[in-house]
This record gives sequence, structure tokens and C-alpha cells, in this order.
Amino acid sequence: MDASRRTFLMAAGGTAANELGQAQQHDHDHDHQDVPSDPTLRVKALESLLVEKGLVDPAALDALIDTYQHKVGPRNGAQVIAKAWVDPAYKKRLLADATNTIAELGYGGRQGEHMVVVENTPTVHNLVVCTLCSCYPWSVLGLPPVWYKSAPYRSRAVIDPRGVLHEFGLDLSPDVEVRVWDSTAELRYLVLPERPAGTENLSEEQLAALVTRDAMVGVGKVKA
Repeated sequence: MDASRRTFLMAAGGTAANELGQAQQHDHDHDHQDVPSDPTLRVKALESLLVEKGLVDPAALDALIDTYQHKVGPRNGAQVIAKAWVDPAYKKRLLADATNTIAELGYGGRQGEHMVVVENTPTVHNLVVCTLCSCYPWSVLGLPPVWYKSAPYRSRAVIDPRGVLHEFGLDLSPDVEVRVWDSTAELRYLVLPERPAGTENLSEEQLAALVTRDAMVGVGKVKA
């Protein structure tokens, strides 16, 4: 199986297998074969079953993955951020109505239907998490990274956000307020990072090249 496809299906396969294993454990008092612990085997089995039943076309799945890895994703979000840095009117619209303002650049649709942009300032730092699963704005950030979907990040981002930021190499001054935003299936957040000093003469395209996915989630800052 293609590695990208395996990664894309990992969460679904792992979750489905775990739920199946729990259901078997709870619903039966006789011996049964445990679900394999290797996530790769689970994903391969899940994909084979879906293909066999005609529910998944491997070519279509590969095309979907390619779209979010190479044609959309963090570069889209970076263009939104760079435009907000150089165009005050666009920034004002972005903070007031993120969904429609992002759509002005042609980005939207699946997993990005309802967006809110939160702005970092010298006194406020924003951090995005999804405590329930892995809700993520695919249209502007692409596929969610593994750490974003992990249980430790999802819980600790709320309980100890400064500790999580420290583990990402970001230590904030005690006088900076950290705000944690919980994305859901109905609403997804994007961080507008601070524009780094010394970039006044850079073009919008050059600025976009500086913006990282981590900065738009809030676990990093943009560096010049």
C-alpha cells in the first residue's frame, strides 16, 4: 500500500479497529481473536474491505491525498496570512468573517466551511486544538499532522498549554495571555501569527514563504 494512503487511513483504521475490539470485549464472554495491534495491518485490512465492497476507489483516494498534500494545504493558509499582513482591509474582513474572506482567494469547501481566524499580538498568543477528535481546516492547512491528532496533545493543550508550547520550542513571556481554541466539526480555527520584524520590504509572496503550518496552529511563531 502507498505510504501516503496508509497515513491518510491510519486514524480511521486505528479507530475502527479499537472500537471493534472494545465492542467484542464488552459484548462477548467467550474467547475471541484480538484485533491486531499493528496499525498498518488494521489499515490494510480496512482498505481491502472497503475496496472489496466497492465503497472506496484506490485511485480516487490517491487523488484526494495528492490534492491535500500538494495542491492545497499549508501554502494556502500561508497566502491568506501574507495577504492579511500587507492588506489592512483584507485583514479586517478576515477577522470579521473568515470563511468568506478566505474564499476570496479561492479556498474553502470540505473541512473549511465555517472558519474563524484569531490574531496573535504582543500580549495574546492563540493555540488551536480539537479535544474530541482531529477537526482541522483542510482547505487552508492540508492534512492534520500526527501530533495534532494524538491524545496527549488534545488533552494537554487545554490543561497545560504553556507546557505544550515549550515542548515545541516556544517559550512565551509570563505576561502573554495564552488562549486555547477548540475546533469542532462545525467550527474550525486558524491563527493569524504576528508578522516578524525586519520583513517590511518583503513581497507578499516572500512573506507567504515564511509562514509555517505550526505558526497557523499556534505551536510556533513565524521567523524572518
